[in-house]
Amino acid sequence: MADRVFIIAEAGVNHDGSLADALAMIDVAAEAGADAVKFQTFRAEAALTARALKAEYQVTNTGEGGTQLDMVRRLELKPEDHPALVERCRARGIAFMSTAFDMDSLALVAGLGMPWIKIPSGDLTWGEMLIAAARVGPPLAVSTGMATLDEVRQALALIAWGRMRSDLPPDLETALAAFDTEAARAALKGQVVLLHCTTQYPAPLSAVNLRAMDTLRETFGLPVGYSDHTLGITVPIAAVARGAVMIEKHFTLSRDRQGPDHAASLEPDELAAMVRAIREVEQALGHAEKGPAFEEMANRIVARRSLVATRKVRAGEVWAPDMLTAKRPADGLEPHQAFALYGRPAGRDYQPDEAIEP
Repeated sequence: MADRVFIIAEAGVNHDGSLADALAMIDVAAEAGADAVKFQTFRAEAALTARALKAEYQVTNTGEGGTQLDMVRRLELKPEDHPALVERCRARGIAFMSTAFDMDSLALVAGLGMPWIKIPSGDLTWGEMLIAAARVGPPLAVSTGMATLDEVRQALALIAWGRMRSDLPPDLETALAAFDTEAARAALKGQVVLLHCTTQYPAPLSAVNLRAMDTLRETFGLPVGYSDHTLGITVPIAAVARGAVMIEKHFTLSRDRQGPDHAASLEPDELAAMVRAIREVEQALGHAEKGPAFEEMANRIVARRSLVATRKVRAGEVWAPDMLTAKRPADGLEPHQAFALYGRPAGRDYQPDEAIEP
């Protein structure tokens, strides 16, 4: 990963099935300065059974019950819509991305020149999809919402298998054994970013646990990003300060619209504000070395102190604590050199407030 945070403006299904709105969302994401705009590509019947009920947040956000199948049928982008989306992204200078939720959709988006393949949190335990996605080519952004560390480890083992081999593992244990090798680690290096995530829309702050980013990074030795479902822009900005290399955030043309994700999404001006803030935090993060910045150097003599005499001192007098103090500017001995002077004779006469010479 480059030092620059990769910002994904998640359009998702907030176009409500309208190609015109999807194209408008590309314009919004580009104007906000995001690196990529991401949609979701699926065939409802390939991803859901009729018995899959809506999640509680989906019932709340859509204002109606029913099944996920009925809901997402209205949110599909047609396969023939994708070339227009890719072309608009190209024209606006922003990367196109779309998460595939079934194998046919993965095959569709695989040829669209995406910089990343996104694995959604809900598919972290779908081994064949993980292996297929690993073989597409681009690196993977793997969302870890709802996951335990063991589930993340299993997913990474299957991704590594897909990167290294052309067959399917005979069982999960074989893939896990292969994961504990240098070859598997090398297969993932530079090819996977783990996205910490809380799968709730909106996610309460108490459930965010940004410190889990550190755990993921330390456990698996991979770069970590953050897929955000909280309200506002505070948490993704904090995630960048904590070392996130990728940020994904839902946005919408208007939160007043009905749909499963609008309520937890940013409006256009908020998306732009988030991008600006992240770029500012990037600059402020700088490097890890502790030392005076170039811009500070001229202030050292002005802001720091040096040892001065508190009264007239005659040459030969023995220095004692009541004869010295520290005052600005720093044009003489550093104040902590006083300890070495106590008990020694003054080398010459000093006037009050005169800087002490070595």
